[in-house]
Amino acid sequence: MDSIKHIQNALDELDEEVQKIIQNWDIPMNEKDNMMLPLLQQKKVLTQTLEDLKYLRDNPPSPNQACGISKYRED
Repeated sequence: MDSIKHIQNALDELDEEVQKIIQNWDIPMNEKDNMMLPLLQQKKVLTQTLEDLKYLRDNPPSPNQACGISKYRED
């Protein structure tokens, strides 16, 4: 799946950005926290998405099986 590769690349890039922030001694610690918070939130979402895609890749639903998303929708 191409989407798995793209998400993994995005996670790698986020890790690099976080490392750059951590290693920059010119940035005060509280400012580092503020800079890293959105990056870490993105990482959490991308990690969950990656896990979901890998699960679906390894455990595909049967052709006639409903995806189940309708349980969570309010019509």
